[in-house]
Amino acid sequence: MTGKAYLIGAGPGRADLITVRGLTLLRQSEVVLYDHLIARELLDAAPPSAERIFVGKGPGRHLIEQVAINELLVAQVRAGKQVARLKGGDPFVFGHGGEEALALRQAGLPFEIVPGVTSAVAVPAFAGIPVTQRGMATGFTVVTGHLAADQAYSAADWAALARMPTLIILMGLRQCADICAALINAGRDPNTPAAIISWGTTDRQQVVRATLDSLAAEGLARDLPTPAVIVIGAVAALADELAWFQPDGTADGFVE
Repeated sequence: MTGKAYLIGAGPGRADLITVRGLTLLRQSEVVLYDHLIARELLDAAPPSAERIFVGKGPGRHLIEQVAINELLVAQVRAGKQVARLKGGDPFVFGHGGEEALALRQAGLPFEIVPGVTSAVAVPAFAGIPVTQRGMATGFTVVTGHLAADQAYSAADWAALARMPTLIILMGLRQCADICAALINAGRDPNTPAAIISWGTTDRQQVVRATLDSLAAEGLARDLPTPAVIVIGAVAALADELAWFQPDGTADGFVE
């Protein structure tokens, strides 16, 4: 049987936010290569006979490097396996999906990209924050938080980011103070509404609302765990009225 890889976006954290297509292919898989941030319930959807291989990465720790993941994926498909490569969020949004697809293409092996619900949009939504809002935000920009420590980024980049109506930062919790300071130095109003959403869409969700100049301190005071999504922009203030998800059964579902 000819092997094939399916690069499947598992969604932002909740098991039931995977797409129908993704779940269908997962149920037909022979091998599942899965990441750290997927809902573990999804592993139960694969056939009992399917081999489950953890290839996840956590903050500051890579149990297996990306090159090795690419090689493992290629080897499994080359062996004739139907491989579900299960990745948090969307495979092509900071998920190394492009690298894995290129490795498969260069090896002459078939693959399919199965888009997923990205945390960049879903996590703010579960906190009551629309990333766009008529009359308030006409667009949004998604960046990786790792840019704060990268000296290759110039002040002009920060100036451009500071002008974005809504700025969404993934993987930026540990760099939150540097990011907020850089944006303020680039001209963003320190009183801009902002939020940090930890473990968004799950029963562990926590939301801290603040302003740009106080966000890092508020997040540190709450000792929020990763993963977290940072939202900066006027739309973050809408969480006051639109917070609908109540993971802990409280009246509003967020910490103020």
